[in-house]
Amino acid sequence: MQSFEKWVRDIRREFHRNPELSFHEYGTQAMIISVLEELGIDRRKIADTGVIAEVRGRAPGPCIAIRSDIDALAAEESLTMLNEGYISKNTGVMHACGHDGHMAIVLGVARLIKERRKDICGTVRFIFQPAEEVPPGGASRIIAEGGLEGVDAIIGLHIFGDVDIDVINIRPGPFMASSNRFTVKIIGKGGHHSIPDYCIDPIQIASEFISSLNPSISQKVSPTDYVLGFGTIHSGNQFNRVPDELEIVGSFRTFDDVDTEIIEQTMSSILDSLMVSYSRADIGGVPSYELRVHHGYPVLFNDPLFTDTASKLLKTKFPTVNTHSKAIFGAEDFAYYLQEVPGMYAIIGTRNVEKGIVEGNHSASFDIDEDVLITGVELLYSVAVDFLKNSGAYLE
Repeated sequence: MQSFEKWVRDIRREFHRNPELSFHEYGTQAMIISVLEELGIDRRKIADTGVIAEVRGRAPGPCIAIRSDIDALAAEESLTMLNEGYISKNTGVMHACGHDGHMAIVLGVARLIKERRKDICGTVRFIFQPAEEVPPGGASRIIAEGGLEGVDAIIGLHIFGDVDIDVINIRPGPFMASSNRFTVKIIGKGGHHSIPDYCIDPIQIASEFISSLNPSISQKVSPTDYVLGFGTIHSGNQFNRVPDELEIVGSFRTFDDVDTEIIEQTMSSILDSLMVSYSRADIGGVPSYELRVHHGYPVLFNDPLFTDTASKLLKTKFPTVNTHSKAIFGAEDFAYYLQEVPGMYAIIGTRNVEKGIVEGNHSASFDIDEDVLITGVELLYSVAVDFLKNSGAYLE
């Protein structure tokens, strides 16, 4: 009989061969359903390309959900010494972020729960969620369509290429950042470079805005609590002409909504000041600006009691569990679930220099040490079963 470890590994490789982009995961959905059918687990489709499945124990009890994301990235996978047997068959698409591993892990947990259902009281719900990679993401769709109805808690994890194999990172409270995109449009007055007195240059205004923004923010928000960058600047089409307008697009991330508001207010304050300093009595109506901020995924906040209880359990089962690891500036729409029910999100490492697995997530050469799959199965299974036995220790 095929070993459990090989079964999980083969599932991961099959997903890896057949990656699909966000909200286009129809083949992925079909593969998930096929495995669940073989296991005899009830399932249904949700959020177009997602899947919800449930295993009920021998008696009623609480319900815990386990989530896996299922989408891949728009990247052309590089052939390496590791992936020759399972490299992506879909041109320009690859599982460069470990979601293939996440699916295999959660299906592995589903198999174990199904096989041992007579030993548990309560329900385990498995959420295979589309479109984590592209905001607004699939989590909000899952929630809106009832995916969390009746759920008392939720857990999930992510494989990280810059964390060593066998390392588990967890943190109560803020663990991953909010993601926010901003667009600034600056309107000036164009004209020839030879007659600057008749012009108001949006490029000069933008250069002052860009150079002063981070120093101004860092006076109010600790530099360790936010990141901000400029992604694109578009303006003009003639080398000797002042353009009429300019657009800047960038992003920032924080661990606190208050810091997010401070950054937005700082942007507005700097722009207001620049409009005054560049205004001219003889040129009315300009300069002016438009500032738009689009809030992406919120801060991922691990429930403190749930996380502390789970951490104590995991420390008895795994050699390296960092229970107060550093919060990271990555963003995850798992945060939406944690706004609805208590729970925890964990990071598990896959970096293994001896095996040549050193690439970070989203690299075209990203791969995983497949030993991480069983670590993930054991982590999620252990917490889920312990929660069903002792939910009072996890919940307020």
